[in-house]
Amino acid sequence: MAITSSAKKAFRASKKKRVFNIRRKSAIEKQMKDFRKLIATKSKVEAVKLIPDLYQVLDKAVKTNYIKANTAARLKSRTMAALKKLV
Repeated sequence: MAITSSAKKAFRASKKKRVFNIRRKSAIEKQMKDFRKLIATKSKVEAVKLIPDLYQVLDKAVKTNYIKANTAARLKSRTMAALKKLV
Protein backbone atom coordinates (compact mmCIF):
# COMPACT_ATOMS: atom_id res chain seq x y z
CA MET A 1 0.00 0.00 0.00
CA ALA A 2 1.07 3.59 -0.56
CA ILE A 3 3.07 5.21 2.22
CA THR A 4 3.64 8.85 1.29
CA SER A 5 0.76 11.29 0.96
CA SER A 6 1.53 11.91 -2.71
CA ALA A 7 1.47 8.16 -3.38
CA LYS A 8 -1.90 7.92 -1.61
CA LYS A 9 -3.26 10.74 -3.73
CA ALA A 10 -1.92 9.12 -6.90
CA PHE A 11 -3.60 5.86 -5.90
CA ARG A 12 -6.94 7.63 -5.40
CA ALA A 13 -6.59 9.32 -8.78
CA SER A 14 -5.71 6.07 -10.52
CA LYS A 15 -8.81 4.39 -9.06
CA LYS A 16 -10.98 7.15 -10.53
CA LYS A 17 -9.22 7.03 -13.89
CA ARG A 18 -9.61 3.26 -13.99
CA VAL A 19 -13.41 3.59 -14.01
CA PHE A 20 -13.31 5.97 -16.97
CA ASN A 21 -10.76 3.85 -18.83
CA ILE A 22 -12.87 0.71 -18.40
CA ARG A 23 -15.91 2.59 -19.66
CA ARG A 24 -13.98 3.86 -22.69
CA LYS A 25 -12.56 0.41 -23.43
CA SER A 26 -15.97 -1.27 -23.29
CA ALA A 27 -17.45 1.41 -25.58
CA ILE A 28 -14.73 0.78 -28.18
CA GLU A 29 -15.06 -2.99 -27.90
CA LYS A 30 -18.86 -2.86 -28.21
CA GLN A 31 -18.75 -0.70 -31.36
CA MET A 32 -16.02 -2.84 -32.94
CA LYS A 33 -17.88 -6.04 -32.08
CA ASP A 34 -21.11 -4.73 -33.60
CA PHE A 35 -19.27 -3.60 -36.73
CA ARG A 36 -17.50 -6.94 -37.14
CA LYS A 37 -20.79 -8.76 -36.68
CA LEU A 38 -22.36 -6.69 -39.47
CA ILE A 39 -19.36 -7.30 -41.73
CA ALA A 40 -19.61 -11.05 -41.09
CA THR A 41 -23.29 -11.04 -42.03
CA LYS A 42 -22.51 -8.82 -45.05
CA SER A 43 -24.96 -6.11 -43.98
CA LYS A 44 -23.32 -3.18 -45.73
CA VAL A 45 -26.14 -0.68 -45.15
CA GLU A 46 -26.20 -1.21 -41.38
CA ALA A 47 -22.40 -1.19 -41.22
CA VAL A 48 -22.30 2.17 -43.00
CA LYS A 49 -24.77 3.55 -40.45
CA LEU A 50 -22.52 2.36 -37.61
CA ILE A 51 -19.37 4.09 -38.94
CA PRO A 52 -20.08 7.57 -37.45
CA ASP A 53 -20.66 6.09 -33.99
CA LEU A 54 -17.49 4.04 -34.25
CA TYR A 55 -15.48 7.08 -35.34
CA GLN A 56 -16.93 9.13 -32.52
CA VAL A 57 -15.92 6.56 -29.91
CA LEU A 58 -12.39 6.31 -31.31
CA ASP A 59 -11.97 10.09 -31.51
CA LYS A 60 -13.16 10.48 -27.93
CA ALA A 61 -10.67 7.84 -26.80
CA VAL A 62 -7.87 9.79 -28.49
CA LYS A 63 -9.05 13.04 -26.96
CA THR A 64 -8.99 11.54 -23.46
CA ASN A 65 -5.57 9.92 -24.11
CA TYR A 66 -6.95 6.40 -23.80
CA ILE A 67 -5.41 5.40 -27.14
CA LYS A 68 -2.90 7.13 -29.39
CA ALA A 69 -3.97 8.98 -32.53
CA ASN A 70 -2.18 6.53 -34.80
CA THR A 71 -3.97 3.58 -33.19
CA ALA A 72 -7.34 5.22 -33.84
CA ALA A 73 -6.32 6.02 -37.41
CA ARG A 74 -5.26 2.42 -37.96
CA LEU A 75 -8.57 1.08 -36.61
CA LYS A 76 -10.55 3.52 -38.77
CA SER A 77 -8.55 2.51 -41.81
CA ARG A 78 -9.09 -1.18 -41.19
CA THR A 79 -12.83 -0.75 -40.66
CA MET A 80 -13.16 1.14 -43.94
CA ALA A 81 -11.06 -1.47 -45.73
CA ALA A 82 -13.31 -4.20 -44.39
CA LEU A 83 -16.37 -2.25 -45.48
CA LYS A 84 -15.02 -1.76 -49.00
CA LYS A 85 -14.41 -5.51 -49.34
CA LEU A 86 -18.17 -6.08 -49.04
CA VAL A 87 -18.89 -4.75 -52.54
